Amino acid sequence: MEVVPLAGAQQVATLAADVVEGVVRRRPDAVLGLATGSTPLPTYAELIRRHRDGTGPGYGRVRCFNLDEYVGLPAGHPESYRATIARELTDALGIPASRVHGPDPSPDRLATAGERYEAALQEAGGVDVQILGIGTDGHLAFNEPGSSLASLTRIKTLTEQTREDNARFFGSVEEVPQHVLTQGLGTILRARHLLLIATGEGKAEALAAAVEGPLSASCPASVLQLHPHVTVLADDGAAKLLARRDHYREVYDAKPAWQGL
Repeated sequence: MEVVPLAGAQQVATLAADVVEGVVRRRPDAVLGLATGSTPLPTYAELIRRHRDGTGPGYGRVRCFNLDEYVGLPAGHPESYRATIARELTDALGIPASRVHGPDPSPDRLATAGERYEAALQEAGGVDVQILGIGTDGHLAFNEPGSSLASLTRIKTLTEQTREDNARFFGSVEEVPQHVLTQGLGTILRARHLLLIATGEGKAEALAAAVEGPLSASCPASVLQLHPHVTVLADDGAAKLLARRDHYREVYDAKPAWQGL
C-alpha cells in the first residue's frame, strides 16, 4: 500500500485524475470502477475539465462498473447511482450509457442481482483501476462494519450512520433507502489497482484505522492491506491521524519518476 499525504483536496483530485488517465492511455478499452458520493467529485471534475480542454485521452472504448446501487428508488430517480455517475462523469466524457454498468435493483430480479453482477465483472475481464472512498465508520462501498472480508456483490442493509451521511443527497434521512446492492470486499480486491481517495478531517479516524490499524471486519476498509497495488491519496485533514504520515510523504517524494503510482 502506498499512502500519499497531500496538502489539499485539489492536489488529491489532480493526482487521482493522473492515475485514471494513465490507465486509459495505456489501455484505451480499460475497465474503470467508479464510486459515488462527495469525495470523488473533484477528481471527476478534473477529468472532465481535461477532456473538454482536449488534453485528456479518449473514453469511447472505456467500460465502467459502479460500486453499488440503491434498492427501492423509482426508475430514473436522480439520486440513483446510475443517474449520478452519468450526470457527474460519464456523459461528459462521452462514454456511451450502454458501456456503464451497475447492479440491477429491479424488484423482480433482486434475488439474482449479485451473482449476475459478479458474472458481468468477470466477463469484462475485471476492473483495471477502482476508485474508492471511505466512510466515517470505515465502510468501503456499502460494506458496513461486520461485513465479511471475502464478501461478493449482494444486498445490504445500511446503518443509520451511513443513511445520515447520505441524507445530504436527499430531502431527509427518511428518504434514503434502507437497502443497497454493493460489490463485496472480495469483489473489490479483484481489481488490479485500488485508488482510495480521502479528504477532510471527518475521514481521519477511519483512514488511520484502515491503513495502520489491524485487519478487521470492524473496519472494512482495512481489507485494502491485503491487496498488492493500493494507492491512498489523502489531504491534510484526512491524513492528520496517520502515525507514519511524515514517512509516507518522504517515501513518495523520493520515488523514481518512472515508477508512477
